[in-house]
Formats: sequence, C-alpha cells, structure tokens
Amino acid sequence: MNKFIMNKMPKVYFGEKALKDALENEMKNIGKTVMLAYGGGSIKKVGIYDEIVGYLKEAHKNIVEFSGIMSNPTYAKVQEGARIAKENHVDFILAVGGGSVIDCCKIVSAQAKLEKDIWEMEFVNKQFPTEFIPMAAITTASGTGSEMNNGAVITNEEVKIKAGVLGALAEFSVLDPIYTLTVPMKQAISGAFDTFSHAMETYFGKPLENNVSDEINESIMRNTIRNIREVIKNPQDINPRAELMWDSAMAENGILKLGKITDFQAHQIEHQLGAYTDCNHGQGLAVIHPVLYRHIYKEGFSKFVRFAKEVWGIRDENLSVENIALKGIEALAEFIKEIGLPTTLTEMGITNKNMLKEVAYSSHITIGCCKKLTHEEIFEILLECL
Repeated sequence: MNKFIMNKMPKVYFGEKALKDALENEMKNIGKTVMLAYGGGSIKKVGIYDEIVGYLKEAHKNIVEFSGIMSNPTYAKVQEGARIAKENHVDFILAVGGGSVIDCCKIVSAQAKLEKDIWEMEFVNKQFPTEFIPMAAITTASGTGSEMNNGAVITNEEVKIKAGVLGALAEFSVLDPIYTLTVPMKQAISGAFDTFSHAMETYFGKPLENNVSDEINESIMRNTIRNIREVIKNPQDINPRAELMWDSAMAENGILKLGKITDFQAHQIEHQLGAYTDCNHGQGLAVIHPVLYRHIYKEGFSKFVRFAKEVWGIRDENLSVENIALKGIEALAEFIKEIGLPTTLTEMGITNKNMLKEVAYSSHITIGCCKKLTHEEIFEILLECL
C-alpha cells in the first residue's frame, strides 16, 4: 500500500427515521438562515419537503429556497445558487436529493464565500477553496456516494467540460433507505451501478498488489451485486436498499481508497460523454466498463484474475489464467445485461462518431489506470461501444 493521510468524514445518521434524529440533534449547530436546496420537486410529492420545513419552522429558521437543480448540474446553476446564498446571507445549506443536488451545493457552498470564479481558480490557477458555508446532505437517491466527500461533478456548458470540482464536505449526512423507495427502478439500478463502478475504479488503481483496502473492496462489490439482484426481485424490500445505500457511502467515503492511487478512467470518459450528450451517468459507465477492461486487462493482469475469482466466483481449473481474467470481464458484461442496463451507446441513442471523437480527445487521462491510454485509444474504445 502507498502512504496516506486519513481525513475526517461527515457524521452519518443512517437508517429509518434518521432525518428526525439528525435535525433534532443538529439544529443547534445550524445558523439562522437556511438554504433548502433540491431538484425538480419530487421531495414535495413524497412528503420529505414538508417534514424538513416543519422542523426548520419549529426551530424558527429563515428558509431560502434553491430549487430546480438538474441531473448533471451545470456551472450556471452553481452560480445561481451562490448568488442566492450571498444575497440572502445564508448561514447553512441543506442539500436534499441525490448526487446532483449534493454536488451542486458543495460548490455553491464554496463559491458563495469567494470573490474569484471557482472554475478558473481550480482549473487555471490550481488553487482550492478553504472557506465554505456549512452544509448537510439528506440523500434521497443513493449511488454516487456524494454525501461522503468534498468532490463534485459539474458540467461547464460554455467550454463543454464535465469535471470534478472540489468544494465543501457535509457537516453531517442523512441516509434513510425509505426515501429510495420513491426512486424509479431504472434510476435506482443506474445509481447502484455507479456505486459498483466507484468500487471497481478504486480496485484497479495502483498498486495492483493485494492489500487490505482491496480486500474490503471485494466485499463491497460482492454485496452490491447481490443487493442489486435483490432490489430487482423485491423492489419494496427495504433491507437490500439499505445495504446498497451503505455500499454507496463506503465506496466514496475514502476507506477503499486508502493507500491507493485510484483509476477512474471510465468515469473520465463518461463525464465527457455526459458533457456532450447529458446522458445518464450509470448507463454510460455500464457501456464503457467492459470495453475499456478488455483493452487494459493485460496491464493489470493479476488484479483482473483476482477480480474474476473473488468477486465473480470463477474457479474453473481447466481455464488458463488469461481466460479466467477474461471470464471476469465477461461476467461483468453479462451482469450489466441481466440488470437491464444498456450495453451499447446505440441503445442510448448515441451514434455520432464525430462527436465521439471530440469526447475522446477532450477526456482527461488518469495516472492511476494500469495502462496509460492515449486519446486515440479512447476513441477506439468509444467506437467499440457503439
């Protein structure tokens, strides 16, 4: 394992009725003016909005609303939120929703405290914010693990870049699996696959030698596979949803990454695909992963063999080790098909080869991948995804 420093994580309130526990315990730490941030309004239909507003009014808080946060949040939306926060002297942000809402609010929290433009600050000047409006994350759709870290994925439409931006870390996070019952099944499975992708992208990072972080990771991956199947079989069963919610948190709370240089090449490619097409993130990852892994498995050979054996249970003594590695990738591809995610970009309505070339040549190349790809290779991978 590589050397590491372990940073703090948000306080987590997990389980049914966790919101009540969280707000009753934390209200004294929340300032007078609270920004209530959410997406398209589904939290009003299912009653979470009324519940939160009730607690805030009881505590005599001033409520400022910031709504309409979209999937794949844009930089323009971040700036809108920062303006609202500044104008209303917001003391605390409650981000209620999935990863998109939480990501947007992490950067709103930072931008509202800055005179500089945060995109230019981070990407041009390589400087990062140190002051934030305190915030909390109330997760209603799991998968991204956004509630557990300070990274956010934001789409800058002006420059056609979808990238990771560093912002605030939540003071506390609420994870109540009951809230995920209202999420459409397609979205729930897509989010769960994002969790699986996070785990894989950490697992295949450097070093490739076996280590304690990776052995924990194998358990998270097996648990995620099992519980995706359970959720599909029994959509109203809260237990597999709770398991997936904690898998999501574990995949992104930093524990699996200790001592690792993570890969995340599939994410970088998909982010740019999302910048050009606004496609569903989990679906894009599902298409890219098997094709990418067939391109790189020889450079990460020992790890792909272990992935096949420890995650997918492949034990055929008659197979060569190379065939075992390939069987693991095939098991991943079959699982994606089994759970109803797309296996080609064409299924997602993405067929423009010229656009895919632009995606490939604007994709960030990561240092953690077992093979350092070229932009030409990324283009080849995307063409194979059609």
